[in-house]
Amino acid sequence: MKLVADPATNTLPKLLRRNAREWGRLPGMREKDRGIWQAYSWRQCQAHVRELALGLAALGFKRGDKLSVLGDNRARLYWSQLAAQALGGMAVPLYQDSIASELKHVLTHAEVSVVAAEDQEQVDKILSLRHELPHLRWILYEDPRGMSGYRERFLKSMPEVESAGRDFGKAHPDYYDTEVDQGRAEDVALIAYTSGTTGRSKGVLLSHGNMIATSESFAAVESIRRGDNWLCYLPMGWVGDSMFSLSSSLVVGATCNCPESPETVQRDLRELGPSALLAPPRIWENMLTGLQVKASDASPLKRRLYEYFRAAAERRELIRSDGKPVPAHLKLLCKLGEILVYGPVRDQLGLRNARWCLTGGAPLGPDTFRFFRSFGVNLKQIYGATEASALIATQADNTADPNTVGRTLPGVDVRIGELGEVQVKGPGVFLGYYKQEEATRDAMTADGWLRTGDAGLIDPRGELAIIDRAKDVGKLADGTPFAPQFIENKLKFSPYVREAVAFGDRRPFVTAMIVIDISTVGKWAEGQNLPYTSFMDLSLKPQVANLIIAEVGKINRTLPPASRVVRIVLLNKELEADDAEMTRTRKVRRGFVAEKYAPVVAALYAGAKQAKLTMEITFEDGRKSSLASTLAVHHVAPAASVSEVAA
Repeated sequence: MKLVADPATNTLPKLLRRNAREWGRLPGMREKDRGIWQAYSWRQCQAHVRELALGLAALGFKRGDKLSVLGDNRARLYWSQLAAQALGGMAVPLYQDSIASELKHVLTHAEVSVVAAEDQEQVDKILSLRHELPHLRWILYEDPRGMSGYRERFLKSMPEVESAGRDFGKAHPDYYDTEVDQGRAEDVALIAYTSGTTGRSKGVLLSHGNMIATSESFAAVESIRRGDNWLCYLPMGWVGDSMFSLSSSLVVGATCNCPESPETVQRDLRELGPSALLAPPRIWENMLTGLQVKASDASPLKRRLYEYFRAAAERRELIRSDGKPVPAHLKLLCKLGEILVYGPVRDQLGLRNARWCLTGGAPLGPDTFRFFRSFGVNLKQIYGATEASALIATQADNTADPNTVGRTLPGVDVRIGELGEVQVKGPGVFLGYYKQEEATRDAMTADGWLRTGDAGLIDPRGELAIIDRAKDVGKLADGTPFAPQFIENKLKFSPYVREAVAFGDRRPFVTAMIVIDISTVGKWAEGQNLPYTSFMDLSLKPQVANLIIAEVGKINRTLPPASRVVRIVLLNKELEADDAEMTRTRKVRRGFVAEKYAPVVAALYAGAKQAKLTMEITFEDGRKSSLASTLAVHHVAPAASVSEVAA
């Protein structure tokens, strides 16, 4: 592995120290609280990290210990990770919406000794598990609201820890710098737990060298500038947040901005107008759905204006993607569209100042991808893996293509192995899985390449294309290739479809389970004067079934005949991470879903009109219950419309 050459900047805390010294007055982080953005200079960030680190030292935290953060994106949670790393410890970020069993698995497996929690809600989660966590010594909390009645001696507020750190620093003035100086590039900085699409999540060991080298490679190919504003809103438990919000901001000197809450992200995004944005496909799909809903609710004149210029923008984008010159009249038309439609839409989304936007973590449907690019959003796809420090390949501005993920980063090599599996070698490849030597060996080839588990190919231009998870790619009974993600992405382009799971491997035809989008279908139902009481009630309405059948029929027109969806079932509940149906990064756990919904899959292929299903559901507090239901199975006409189906 190529290590960072300069020993003065070969760990994340050393980079923070450099930034405080060289760009001390520039903002390193902002946080919105009670409607006000509070800015912290690099010098102030360094002071907070130093005090937290010394406070942790006073509590007995030492080299090799682990600290977890649990909560929404907050400045002190990022500082806590850096404080632990400054002492030679490791950060183990958690997903803020994790249920008790998930938290217990990570905290016990990683042997976490300190948890830095955001607020009372997160503290209560850890307290409920306290007697099942033998390694846990301290719980720290950032938000004091609701905490005045807690008397546990192992519970401390972060300002209290910082105060103890100041006292410790007076008695040991050189302690912090001495500990930071001992840090090496090969030291483990982060234990990032995988999303667990195929089973229990594994702890991926990433070194400071892994993180910094990947950030430097990213900065070498992307337009990143010191002082850029990034909105840090993605889950801290996701390795992508550690890479982009923490590591890359330290490497280039960008400013992290923490929104007030998940509910205010869209408003804070518009208010901030960031220089760049990273968002998973679900965010882009939600943005597009919101625009489609607003367009449908607009006055007839505004709606016609929007659709007219949208069509012009898409024609221009298709011509550009084919490498052909855009006709003069279309250029002129789109310049007018920039004033009337495209610019105002980007402003509404908070993307007017964004020089580039990225999507990754899962494939983004080509229609959604082209829509945003046609509206002037420099949207590009990236590809990565937790085991490769979150980033392997990215697209260039002028070669962005919905069918590829671009070229590999400088210093990263890729090859296509057996069964079309993408294999990677480079400075970002992990050190191994924590306490899982056999899994580590399985993840690497005999000659030292990382097995990503993704099926892909390298096109004639040298760009990497990802087809699907290698284990999910199959064939229909007649030998036609079957990639479920391709069909699912097509289905999710409909504003009425929130999630879809396609089946077809070794089957005579393609079927799908569909989850409706409660907001858009609910709005449609209101327009139809169709009353409903809940998600379950709405999803079981025959009128809603007709709507979705028509949508699938329209999508079938864009699919090859053998890949068209023949039968569907509308699920009466959303797929939930709490029920283990999805990962915390919103990836479908296909094997689990196929097993859980086996009666539904059987009904889809047996020609039955109904599927009876009894399943277990998990509430937010961990309680479980069972739900018995009967779901209708619907046949889809390839080119159906709502009126035709209703007739």
